[in-house]
Amino acid sequence: MSEQLQFSILIVDDDKAMRQSLIDLMEAAGWRVEAVSRANRVASMLSEFAPDVILSDVRMPGMSGLDLLASLDLPMSPPLVLISAHGDIPMAVQAIQDGAYSFVEKPCEPRRLLTILRNAAQQYRMSQSNSRLKEQLVRLSGLDRVLIGQSGDIQNLRQDILELADIQAAVLIQGETGTGKEVVARALHTLGPNVDGPFLAINCAMLSAETFEAEMFGISGGKDGRLLAASGGTLFLDEICSCPIPVQAQLLRVIENKRILPVGASTPIPVDFRVISASNEDVNEAVATRKLRQDLLFRINTFVLTVPALRLRRDDIMLLMTHFLDEFSKVYDCPAPVMQPDDIAMLMAHDWPGNVRELRSVAERRVLAERRGNSSMARAINTEQMIEGVPNTLREAVAALERELISKAIQLHEGRMDAAAEALGIGRRTLNEKIVKLGLDKDSLL
Repeated sequence: MSEQLQFSILIVDDDKAMRQSLIDLMEAAGWRVEAVSRANRVASMLSEFAPDVILSDVRMPGMSGLDLLASLDLPMSPPLVLISAHGDIPMAVQAIQDGAYSFVEKPCEPRRLLTILRNAAQQYRMSQSNSRLKEQLVRLSGLDRVLIGQSGDIQNLRQDILELADIQAAVLIQGETGTGKEVVARALHTLGPNVDGPFLAINCAMLSAETFEAEMFGISGGKDGRLLAASGGTLFLDEICSCPIPVQAQLLRVIENKRILPVGASTPIPVDFRVISASNEDVNEAVATRKLRQDLLFRINTFVLTVPALRLRRDDIMLLMTHFLDEFSKVYDCPAPVMQPDDIAMLMAHDWPGNVRELRSVAERRVLAERRGNSSMARAINTEQMIEGVPNTLREAVAALERELISKAIQLHEGRMDAAAEALGIGRRTLNEKIVKLGLDKDSLL
C-alpha cells in the first residue's frame, strides 16, 4: 500500500515558493496534500480535508503558527509540526511544551522532514484507532446485555464480534441449537456500518425449490422479492445445511453476482447485503454427505464464529438465570423468584441439551409457577410436572403458552411491537406471524 493511500497533510505557509516546494515534496512521497496561505483558514479545512498532520510556518501575517497551535483542540486535532527560518531554541521548547508535535528549522533536510511527518501521522492514526475502539467498547456494553456471560469463551466471542462487525466479509456462525446464533448475527449487524439497513433472517430449512424464485427474487410487475428488501443491510441464512440443493445453487449465484432476476423480468436488479450464515451441523460433514455445496461453503465461511454450548460454560448459568428471571418477572408483573440452594444445585446438575433457549424457557416456567405459589427449579426443569391445567396435547399446550406470553408482552410494552418481540426473544416478523396464527387481537389487549 502506498503512502498516498495512508497519509494526508495540510500545509500552511504564506510564502508561495516555499508552499509549492513543500507540496511537491509531499506529493512525490505519495501523500495527499492541501495547502493554504493563511492560518485562519485551517479550522474550515480540518473538517473538509481531515488531514493526518498539519505542517505550518511560524511567522505569517495575521494568525501565526504559534497562534494556530493555541487555537487547536489538541486532544482531537491532528498533530502540528512547526517550521520556521527564524526559530530559536527557547521558542521551539515552548512550542513543544504547548503541544506542538515537533519544531523544524528552515532549510531542513527533506528526508528528515518526511520522517517527522510520517511519525506524526502514524501516531495520530493510532490515537484515532484507539478512540474508535473506545466508542465500540461503549457500544459493546449493549452487547454484554445481549450475549450474557463472563466465561472465557463468551468474552472471546464478544471480542470477535466487535472485530468483525465493521468487516463486510461473510461470516459463518456454528453452534448447537439454542446457543444463540441469531443473537450473534444480529449483534454483528447492529454493531456494523449497515445498522440502519434491514436485517433479513431466512430459515433455509423452510425454503422450497419450487417457490424460491417468486418468493426471494419477486415477480416482474408484481410483488418484490424478499432479497430485495435485504439490500443495504444483512441477509442471515439460518440452518444453511438444511437448504435444498437447488436453492443452494441459486443462493450461490446471488452471493457471487449480487444481482437477482425477478420471475418474468429480462433485466437483473442489483442487490448489496452482507451474508451471515448459521449451522447447528458440522459443515464439513454436510459437504462430505452432499447436504451442502462446497462452493457455497467457500462463499459463506470467510470468517467462522463458534457459539459454545451452555454445558461448556457452566459459570454463566447463574448469571443467565438471574437475568431471565428478572426479565420474565417484569413481563408477568410479579416479583422475581429467590433461588434457594436446591434450585442452584438443580441448575448446575442439569446438562442443558437445549442450551440458552432451554434455560430461558425454564426461567419463564419458574416465574409462571411462582405466581401460582407452588414452584421449584426442579419442577421448572422437569417439563412433565410443568403447570397444572395445561392442555393435553403438545400442540395445544404450546399454543396456549404462546398466546399467554405474547398477550402479556404486548400489554407490558403498551403495543410497541418491537419492544414486545425483543422481550419475547423473537423477531418482529415472527411475532406478527404468531399473532395471526394464534388469532390474537392486539387492539383488544390494550
